Amino acid sequence: MRMPPSKAEKASRRRSAQDARCVSGDHPEGTLRHHLVNLLSKEQAHAGFSRAVADFPVHLRGMKIAGSPHTPWQLLEHLRIAQWDILEFCRNSRHVSPPFPKGYWPPTQEPPDAAAWERSVHAFHADLDAMIALVKSPRTDLFARIPGGESQTILREAMLVADHNAYHLGQFILLRRLAGSWEAG
Repeated sequence: MRMPPSKAEKASRRRSAQDARCVSGDHPEGTLRHHLVNLLSKEQAHAGFSRAVADFPVHLRGMKIAGSPHTPWQLLEHLRIAQWDILEFCRNSRHVSPPFPKGYWPPTQEPPDAAAWERSVHAFHADLDAMIALVKSPRTDLFARIPGGESQTILREAMLVADHNAYHLGQFILLRRLAGSWEAG
């Protein structure tokens, strides 16, 4: 004989159904999450990170292009560091951000070794994936204040990541164009 579900089981089923609606797009918050994920991960109004860094010539990574205050390496590392800082701020109330602005830029104009570029690209992707997972999770309250912050929310920080990344990816692609290593497509 089958026993009727307990109150806890009923509550768990209700939460599961609500969670499914929140990420499916059938619910306003699900729609918002969907748009945030697309903002963070898709090439909508501009080239994405993967395309911007793909096949980047090794000899140009530390080159300062005339008129630019930064090298491609400095922009790549700045993107990685800033995104990591925002992610950690969202995940850890005890996180201490690097000193601004110096802590958000690498100390050198060029990668310190041959593998540094790929490590930075990999870390950027890993942190972006973690931010996307945070946004997708129905357990994440997009509107709640982040513990340890002032008035920031996950919603605000996700939009900040997207905005900051888009701004500096534009600079990055401009450097590629000026160096003759970008084919618009």
